[in-house]
Amino acid sequence: MRSTKIVTCFIRDNDRFLLLKRSEQVKTMKGLWAGISGIIEGKEEPISRAKIEIFEELGLTEDKIKFLKAGEKMNVHSPQYENHEWQIFPFLFEATNPTINLNWENSEYIWIKPEEINNYETVPSIDKVLFSLL
Repeated sequence: MRSTKIVTCFIRDNDRFLLLKRSEQVKTMKGLWAGISGIIEGKEEPISRAKIEIFEELGLTEDKIKFLKAGEKMNVHSPQYENHEWQIFPFLFEATNPTINLNWENSEYIWIKPEEINNYETVPSIDKVLFSLL
C-alpha cells in the first residue's frame, strides 16, 4: 500500500477551532472542510511543516501562534485513491483573535466547537484527528 505523510493542524481560539473549506483549485477533496494540511517533504520534521502550512494557508507567522500539542500519528485510508493511505501527524496550536488571510487552497473558514464538526462535510476522519488533540 502506498502511503503519503501529511500534517493536519488545528488552531484554537478560546473554545473554538478553525475549519477550512478546500477550494476548487486543489487536487483532492475539493469543497470539503478540513484542518490546515500539507504533505511532509523528504526528511522534513512534521512540526516544521505544520508551521509552514499555517503561514502559507492562513498568513499567521510563528509569533502569532502557540504550539499546544502533537497527537499520535494516524493512518487513514484514502477513499480517492486505490491502495493508498494518509499518515497523518496531528498538531494543535492556539491563537488569540487571529487575522486569517486564506490563500488559494481554501475558499472559506469557520470557527466551530468540537461537537459541531459532524455538521459539516469533511475530509475523511478529520473528527478523529481533532478529538485526538483534545
